[in-house]
Amino acid sequence: MESRQGKLFVVGTPIGNLEDITLRAIRILKEADFCLVEDTRHTKNLFSKYEIKTKMISHFRQNEDSRINFVISEIESGKQIALVSDAGMPGISDPGEKLIRTLIERGLIVEVIPGPSSPIMAIILSGMRTDRFSFFGFIPRKGSKRNKILKKIAGDLNPTIIFESPLRLESLLKDTLRFCGDRNVSICRELTKIHEQTVRGKISEILDMLDKKKLVLKGEIVIVLEGNISDEPCTDEDKYE
Repeated sequence: MESRQGKLFVVGTPIGNLEDITLRAIRILKEADFCLVEDTRHTKNLFSKYEIKTKMISHFRQNEDSRINFVISEIESGKQIALVSDAGMPGISDPGEKLIRTLIERGLIVEVIPGPSSPIMAIILSGMRTDRFSFFGFIPRKGSKRNKILKKIAGDLNPTIIFESPLRLESLLKDTLRFCGDRNVSICRELTKIHEQTVRGKISEILDMLDKKKLVLKGEIVIVLEGNISDEPCTDEDKYE
């Protein structure tokens, strides 16, 4: 590293295939004073492959608040710290958002080392419009908050990206069908891994596949839902006011 000025490096890591990491990310991870990781057991595999010996300190949702003051102190003393999640970019439905925001508010340096992103992969693989889209991550499993978000999605003219567990995919699709109607949907699973698969069709068609056991679910699911086109035609200015 050119300077020993304290800073946090937010490092993107592979979402599946361990070869999907940049040379810059590997260098930063090797040169950091220590690395904040979501799960040391998971990150150990990545570090082993690229012979990264940097000390790992756990940093997950349940202990993020207690880590913030420690990280601030270390950065103010000149330490350069790397932050990684289990997969993809920290802070995107993963630990790190609160830490990053706090450091920025304190005037400390945060630098992003870009890497793989499953939402971007999914929207490209969906074949839907990519110039504008909405991202909700994991939505509430049930209750009024879930219904409120689904109502909002129902009126969105842009494609919507949602994360979901294989165990809850069917329930989410049924609720989405109820709120949004039978729209086109793209289901991605095991992105960048050996069994990567993308299935596209109407919500009802995907539900039928699930009912007939024609769709094998494993690993995290990324859903891309078609936007609301019922109000067409309208101008681009109307859409995005």
